[in-house]
Amino acid sequence: MVKKRHDAPEPQNADIIELAYQAPPGTPAGLEVMTFAELRARAPEGLLRRPQRLDFHQLLIVRSGAATHTVDFTGYALGPGSVLWVRPGQVQSFDAASSGDDRGEADAAHGDTVNGYVVLAQPGFLPSGTAAAAKAEDPFRPVLWQPVGPDLAAVDRAVDHLAAEFGCGRGLPAEVHTEVLRHLFTVLVLRLAHLTAPVGSSVPAPGETFERFRAAVERGFATSHRVADYARTLGYSPRTLSHASLAAAGVGAKEFIDRRVVLEAKRLLAHSELPAARIADRLGFDDAANFSKFFTHRAGLSPGAFRASLKPGPSGA
Repeated sequence: MVKKRHDAPEPQNADIIELAYQAPPGTPAGLEVMTFAELRARAPEGLLRRPQRLDFHQLLIVRSGAATHTVDFTGYALGPGSVLWVRPGQVQSFDAASSGDDRGEADAAHGDTVNGYVVLAQPGFLPSGTAAAAKAEDPFRPVLWQPVGPDLAAVDRAVDHLAAEFGCGRGLPAEVHTEVLRHLFTVLVLRLAHLTAPVGSSVPAPGETFERFRAAVERGFATSHRVADYARTLGYSPRTLSHASLAAAGVGAKEFIDRRVVLEAKRLLAHSELPAARIADRLGFDDAANFSKFFTHRAGLSPGAFRASLKPGPSGA
Protein backbone atom coordinates (compact mmCIF):
# COMPACT_ATOMS: atom_id res chain seq x y z
CA MET A 1 0.00 0.00 0.00
CA VAL A 2 1.72 3.18 1.23
CA LYS A 3 4.25 4.12 3.84
CA LYS A 4 5.63 7.21 5.49
CA ARG A 5 8.81 8.40 3.86
CA HIS A 6 11.69 8.87 6.29
CA ASP A 7 14.46 9.96 3.95
CA ALA A 8 13.24 13.40 2.87
CA PRO A 9 16.12 15.79 2.10
CA GLU A 10 14.39 18.80 3.69
CA PRO A 11 13.18 19.15 7.31
CA GLN A 12 9.60 17.93 7.26
CA ASN A 13 6.58 19.29 9.12
CA ALA A 14 5.69 16.58 11.62
CA ASP A 15 1.99 17.20 10.97
CA ILE A 16 2.23 16.49 7.23
CA ILE A 17 2.73 13.08 5.67
CA GLU A 18 4.42 12.19 2.39
CA LEU A 19 3.18 8.89 1.02
CA ALA A 20 5.24 6.68 -1.24
CA TYR A 21 3.90 3.60 -2.99
CA GLN A 22 5.07 0.21 -1.83
CA ALA A 23 3.40 -2.96 -3.10
CA PRO A 24 2.36 -5.31 -0.27
CA PRO A 25 4.14 -8.68 -0.28
CA GLY A 26 2.56 -11.15 -2.64
CA THR A 27 0.75 -8.56 -4.77
CA PRO A 28 1.54 -7.43 -8.32
CA ALA A 29 4.07 -4.63 -8.48
CA GLY A 30 2.70 -1.32 -9.67
CA LEU A 31 -1.03 -1.54 -8.92
CA GLU A 32 -3.25 -2.27 -5.95
CA VAL A 33 -7.04 -2.39 -5.57
CA MET A 34 -8.81 -2.29 -2.21
CA THR A 35 -12.12 -1.23 -0.73
CA PHE A 36 -12.54 1.91 1.36
CA ALA A 37 -13.13 -0.35 4.35
CA GLU A 38 -9.79 -2.07 3.76
CA LEU A 39 -8.05 1.29 3.42
CA ARG A 40 -9.56 2.52 6.70
CA ALA A 41 -8.55 -0.69 8.47
CA ARG A 42 -4.95 -0.57 7.22
CA ALA A 43 -4.20 3.14 7.66
CA PRO A 44 -2.72 4.25 10.98
CA GLU A 45 -5.19 6.15 13.15
CA GLY A 46 -5.62 9.75 12.03
CA LEU A 47 -3.50 9.36 8.89
CA LEU A 48 -6.22 9.76 6.29
CA ARG A 49 -7.45 13.12 7.52
CA ARG A 50 -4.00 14.68 7.52
CA PRO A 51 -2.73 16.46 4.37
CA GLN A 52 -0.65 14.05 2.28
CA ARG A 53 1.45 14.37 -0.85
CA LEU A 54 1.38 11.23 -3.00
CA ASP A 55 4.05 9.92 -5.36
CA PHE A 56 1.53 7.61 -7.06
CA HIS A 57 -1.89 7.77 -8.72
CA GLN A 58 -4.92 7.24 -6.49
CA LEU A 59 -8.42 6.73 -7.88
CA LEU A 60 -11.39 6.78 -5.51
CA ILE A 61 -14.50 5.11 -6.96
CA VAL A 62 -17.52 5.78 -4.73
CA ARG A 63 -20.44 3.34 -4.68
CA SER A 64 -22.32 4.65 -1.63
CA GLY A 65 -22.10 7.39 0.98
CA ALA A 66 -21.07 11.03 0.70
CA ALA A 67 -17.98 12.98 1.71
CA THR A 68 -15.70 15.85 0.81
CA HIS A 69 -12.20 15.06 -0.41
CA THR A 70 -9.61 17.82 -0.61
CA VAL A 71 -7.07 17.90 -3.46
CA ASP A 72 -4.56 20.73 -3.65
CA PHE A 73 -6.57 22.70 -1.10
CA THR A 74 -9.85 22.46 -3.04
CA GLY A 75 -12.75 20.43 -1.65
CA TYR A 76 -14.63 18.04 -3.96
CA ALA A 77 -18.03 16.60 -3.03
CA LEU A 78 -18.17 12.83 -3.48
CA GLY A 79 -21.31 10.76 -3.80
CA PRO A 80 -22.48 7.52 -5.42
CA GLY A 81 -20.88 7.22 -8.86
CA SER A 82 -18.13 9.76 -8.20
CA VAL A 83 -14.62 9.02 -9.44
CA LEU A 84 -11.82 11.16 -8.04
CA TRP A 85 -8.27 10.97 -9.40
CA VAL A 86 -5.35 12.25 -7.31
CA ARG A 87 -2.14 12.42 -9.33
CA PRO A 88 1.47 12.20 -8.14
CA GLY A 89 2.63 15.37 -6.41
CA GLN A 90 -0.86 16.57 -5.50
CA VAL A 91 -1.85 17.21 -1.91
CA GLN A 92 -4.92 15.40 -0.58
CA SER A 93 -6.84 14.71 2.62
CA PHE A 94 -9.95 12.68 3.42
CA ASP A 95 -12.78 14.10 5.50
CA ALA A 96 -14.16 12.31 8.57
CA ALA A 97 -16.96 10.58 6.66
CA SER A 98 -14.65 8.91 4.17
CA SER A 99 -11.77 8.26 6.56
CA GLY A 100 -13.88 6.92 9.41
CA ASP A 101 -11.83 8.99 11.88
CA ASP A 102 -13.22 10.70 14.99
CA ARG A 103 -16.42 8.67 14.93
CA GLY A 104 -17.77 6.39 17.62
CA GLU A 105 -18.83 2.79 17.14
CA ALA A 106 -22.51 3.80 17.08
CA ASP A 107 -21.92 6.20 14.18
CA ALA A 108 -19.89 3.60 12.30
CA ALA A 109 -22.71 1.07 12.69
CA HIS A 110 -25.02 3.34 10.73
CA GLY A 111 -22.96 2.65 7.62
CA ASP A 112 -22.68 6.32 6.69
CA THR A 113 -19.02 6.14 5.68
CA VAL A 114 -18.09 6.19 2.00
CA ASN A 115 -17.83 2.78 0.36
CA GLY A 116 -16.40 1.69 -2.95
CA TYR A 117 -12.93 1.02 -4.34
CA VAL A 118 -9.51 2.64 -4.05
CA VAL A 119 -7.04 2.02 -6.88
CA LEU A 120 -3.35 2.84 -6.39
CA ALA A 121 -0.99 2.84 -9.37
CA GLN A 122 2.63 3.76 -9.80
CA PRO A 123 3.60 6.24 -12.51
CA GLY A 124 4.59 4.24 -15.55
CA PHE A 125 2.23 1.34 -14.83
CA LEU A 126 0.05 2.28 -17.79
CA PRO A 127 1.38 1.60 -21.31
CA SER A 128 2.93 4.78 -22.67
CA GLY A 129 0.37 5.03 -25.47
CA THR A 130 -2.53 4.83 -23.04
CA ALA A 131 -0.97 7.35 -20.66
CA ALA A 132 -0.54 9.79 -23.54
CA ALA A 133 -4.01 9.22 -24.98
CA ALA A 134 -5.67 9.67 -21.58
CA LYS A 135 -3.26 12.43 -20.47
CA ALA A 136 -2.85 10.42 -17.29
CA GLU A 137 0.21 12.36 -16.13
CA ASP A 138 -1.29 15.79 -16.86
CA PRO A 139 -1.74 17.63 -13.52
CA PHE A 140 -4.25 19.96 -15.16
CA ARG A 141 -6.71 17.21 -16.03
CA PRO A 142 -10.01 17.14 -14.12
CA VAL A 143 -9.85 15.71 -10.62
CA LEU A 144 -13.51 14.69 -10.33
CA TRP A 145 -15.80 12.78 -12.68
CA GLN A 146 -19.49 12.02 -12.16
CA PRO A 147 -20.42 9.55 -14.91
CA VAL A 148 -24.10 8.85 -15.50
CA GLY A 149 -26.19 6.43 -17.55
CA PRO A 150 -24.20 4.20 -19.93
CA ASP A 151 -20.95 5.91 -18.89
CA LEU A 152 -21.54 4.99 -15.24
CA ALA A 153 -22.38 1.40 -16.17
CA ALA A 154 -19.20 1.11 -18.25
CA VAL A 155 -17.00 2.54 -15.49
CA ASP A 156 -18.60 0.23 -12.91
CA ARG A 157 -17.96 -2.81 -15.11
CA ALA A 158 -14.33 -1.78 -15.62
CA VAL A 159 -13.79 -1.27 -11.89
CA ASP A 160 -15.49 -4.53 -10.93
CA HIS A 161 -13.44 -6.50 -13.44
CA LEU A 162 -10.20 -4.85 -12.27
CA ALA A 163 -11.01 -5.55 -8.61
CA ALA A 164 -11.98 -9.17 -9.32
CA GLU A 165 -8.80 -9.90 -11.26
CA PHE A 166 -6.66 -8.23 -8.63
CA GLY A 167 -8.11 -10.53 -6.01
CA CYS A 168 -8.20 -13.80 -7.94
CA GLY A 169 -5.11 -13.77 -10.14
CA ARG A 170 -3.06 -16.02 -7.91
CA GLY A 171 -3.26 -18.91 -10.36
CA LEU A 172 -1.46 -16.90 -13.01
CA PRO A 173 2.29 -16.38 -13.32
CA ALA A 174 3.20 -13.07 -11.71
CA GLU A 175 4.16 -11.38 -14.96
CA VAL A 176 0.92 -12.52 -16.65
CA HIS A 177 -1.17 -11.30 -13.71
CA THR A 178 0.52 -7.91 -13.93
CA GLU A 179 -0.22 -7.66 -17.66
CA VAL A 180 -3.87 -8.60 -17.12
CA LEU A 181 -4.18 -5.82 -14.54
CA ARG A 182 -2.37 -3.38 -16.83
CA HIS A 183 -4.88 -4.04 -19.60
CA LEU A 184 -7.88 -3.76 -17.28
CA PHE A 185 -6.57 -0.54 -15.74
CA THR A 186 -6.13 0.76 -19.29
CA VAL A 187 -9.82 0.10 -19.95
CA LEU A 188 -10.82 2.05 -16.83
CA VAL A 189 -8.54 4.99 -17.61
CA LEU A 190 -9.69 5.25 -21.23
CA ARG A 191 -13.32 5.06 -20.12
CA LEU A 192 -12.73 7.99 -17.78
CA ALA A 193 -10.89 9.94 -20.46
CA HIS A 194 -13.82 9.63 -22.85
CA LEU A 195 -16.86 10.19 -20.66
CA THR A 196 -19.70 12.11 -22.22
CA ALA A 197 -19.46 14.88 -19.63
CA PRO A 198 -16.73 14.68 -16.98
CA VAL A 199 -17.08 17.22 -14.18
CA GLY A 200 -15.19 20.37 -15.05
CA SER A 201 -15.09 19.60 -18.79
CA SER A 202 -17.21 22.55 -19.93
CA VAL A 203 -14.10 24.48 -20.92
CA PRO A 204 -13.20 23.81 -24.57
CA ALA A 205 -10.24 21.56 -25.28
CA PRO A 206 -7.05 23.63 -25.15
CA GLY A 207 -5.35 24.54 -28.40
CA GLU A 208 -1.69 24.08 -29.21
CA THR A 209 -0.77 27.60 -28.11
CA PHE A 210 -2.16 27.12 -24.62
CA GLU A 211 -0.70 23.63 -24.28
CA ARG A 212 2.76 24.97 -25.11
CA PHE A 213 2.28 27.87 -22.70
CA ARG A 214 1.03 25.57 -19.93
CA ALA A 215 4.00 23.23 -20.35
CA ALA A 216 6.41 26.17 -20.29
CA VAL A 217 4.84 27.51 -17.09
CA GLU A 218 5.15 24.10 -15.47
CA ARG A 219 8.86 24.10 -16.30
CA GLY A 220 9.57 27.72 -15.44
CA PHE A 221 7.14 29.08 -12.85
CA ALA A 222 9.81 28.93 -10.13
CA THR A 223 12.11 31.28 -12.03
CA SER A 224 9.83 33.45 -14.20
CA HIS A 225 6.49 35.07 -13.37
CA ARG A 226 6.26 37.38 -16.39
CA VAL A 227 4.05 36.70 -19.40
CA ALA A 228 6.57 38.48 -21.61
CA ASP A 229 9.27 35.94 -20.73
CA TYR A 230 7.10 33.03 -21.85
CA ALA A 231 5.96 34.89 -24.95
CA ARG A 232 9.55 35.51 -25.99
CA THR A 233 10.57 31.89 -25.34
CA LEU A 234 7.60 30.44 -27.25
CA GLY A 235 7.58 32.94 -30.10
CA TYR A 236 4.14 34.43 -29.38
CA SER A 237 3.01 37.87 -28.36
CA PRO A 238 1.87 38.35 -24.74
CA ARG A 239 -1.61 39.16 -26.05
CA THR A 240 -1.75 35.86 -27.95
CA LEU A 241 -0.84 33.92 -24.82
CA SER A 242 -3.42 35.79 -22.77
CA HIS A 243 -6.16 35.10 -25.34
CA ALA A 244 -5.19 31.42 -25.50
CA SER A 245 -5.14 31.10 -21.71
CA LEU A 246 -8.48 32.87 -21.32
CA ALA A 247 -10.12 30.60 -23.91
CA ALA A 248 -8.73 27.36 -22.45
CA ALA A 249 -8.49 28.03 -18.71
CA GLY A 250 -10.89 30.90 -18.16
CA VAL A 251 -8.17 33.23 -16.89
CA GLY A 252 -5.51 35.38 -18.53
CA ALA A 253 -1.89 34.32 -18.86
CA LYS A 254 -0.65 36.32 -15.85
CA GLU A 255 -3.39 34.91 -13.64
CA PHE A 256 -2.55 31.40 -14.83
CA ILE A 257 1.11 31.86 -13.89
CA ASP A 258 0.26 33.37 -10.50
CA ARG A 259 -2.12 30.54 -9.63
CA ARG A 260 0.60 27.99 -10.34
CA VAL A 261 3.04 29.88 -8.11
CA VAL A 262 0.47 30.08 -5.31
CA LEU A 263 -0.23 26.35 -5.55
CA GLU A 264 3.45 25.51 -5.22
CA ALA A 265 3.80 27.95 -2.34
CA LYS A 266 0.93 26.22 -0.54
CA ARG A 267 2.53 22.84 -1.15
CA LEU A 268 5.85 24.02 0.29
CA LEU A 269 4.18 25.60 3.29
CA ALA A 270 2.20 22.41 3.90
CA HIS A 271 5.06 19.98 3.44
CA SER A 272 8.08 21.66 4.95
CA GLU A 273 9.21 23.95 7.72
CA LEU A 274 11.23 26.08 5.33
CA PRO A 275 11.18 29.75 6.36
CA ALA A 276 9.47 32.26 4.10
CA ALA A 277 12.82 33.49 2.82
CA ARG A 278 13.75 30.02 1.54
CA ILE A 279 10.36 29.52 -0.09
CA ALA A 280 10.58 32.96 -1.65
CA ASP A 281 13.96 32.07 -3.12
CA ARG A 282 12.69 28.74 -4.45
CA LEU A 283 9.80 30.47 -6.20
CA GLY A 284 11.77 33.27 -7.80
CA PHE A 285 10.98 36.19 -5.47
CA ASP A 286 13.60 38.79 -4.61
CA ASP A 287 12.91 38.64 -0.88
CA ALA A 288 10.56 37.24 1.73
CA ALA A 289 8.59 40.49 2.01
CA ASN A 290 7.60 40.45 -1.67
CA PHE A 291 6.66 36.77 -1.42
CA SER A 292 4.57 37.38 1.70
CA LYS A 293 2.76 40.30 0.07
CA PHE A 294 2.08 38.25 -3.08
CA PHE A 295 0.88 35.19 -1.16
CA THR A 296 -1.33 37.16 1.23
CA HIS A 297 -2.99 38.98 -1.66
CA ARG A 298 -3.63 35.76 -3.59
CA ALA A 299 -4.48 33.34 -0.76
CA GLY A 300 -6.14 35.69 1.72
CA LEU A 301 -3.77 34.57 4.49
CA SER A 302 -0.16 35.30 5.26
CA PRO A 303 2.24 32.38 4.67
CA GLY A 304 2.52 31.85 8.42
CA ALA A 305 -1.25 31.91 8.94
CA PHE A 306 -1.79 29.48 6.07
CA ARG A 307 0.77 27.05 7.52
CA ALA A 308 -0.83 27.32 10.97
CA SER A 309 -4.28 26.60 9.50
CA LEU A 310 -3.08 23.15 8.39
CA LYS A 311 -2.04 22.03 11.85
CA PRO A 312 -4.43 19.73 13.72
CA GLY A 313 -6.68 21.18 16.37
CA PRO A 314 -6.49 20.49 20.10
CA SER A 315 -8.15 17.08 19.65
CA GLY A 316 -5.25 15.96 17.41
CA ALA A 317 -7.60 15.20 14.50
